Amino acid sequence: MSVLAASKVFVTGLKVQAEIGVYRHEVGRVQPLIVDVELDVPTDASDRLTETVNYETILAAAQDLAAQGHLHLVETFAHRLAERCLEDPRVIRARVRIEKPLALAPHAVGAGVEIVVERR
Repeated sequence: MSVLAASKVFVTGLKVQAEIGVYRHEVGRVQPLIVDVELDVPTDASDRLTETVNYETILAAAQDLAAQGHLHLVETFAHRLAERCLEDPRVIRARVRIEKPLALAPHAVGAGVEIVVERR
């Protein structure tokens, strides 16, 4: 019998410091982002790390994007991170949520965006 299995590889609550924002007071300074990523990948019963997506690559991609310099929008960060995740041909779908906790402080705990990108 042949069985097709899928897994969700995820990282939640990843804290990244990034230069991000459109307002003058946001340019030239870092602020926190909270990143959640969920990836759909096919899997089997293998016990080898090479057979799945290592969630440490998600951490590295988010940190690398944050280190590349100022971005205006969290949407841009989310799309770039999703594209990075899809560079691994095993990733079928990427859901990326970026929260900017200081955006509406003290009136809200956070604001942000969530995108879903699927391989076609």
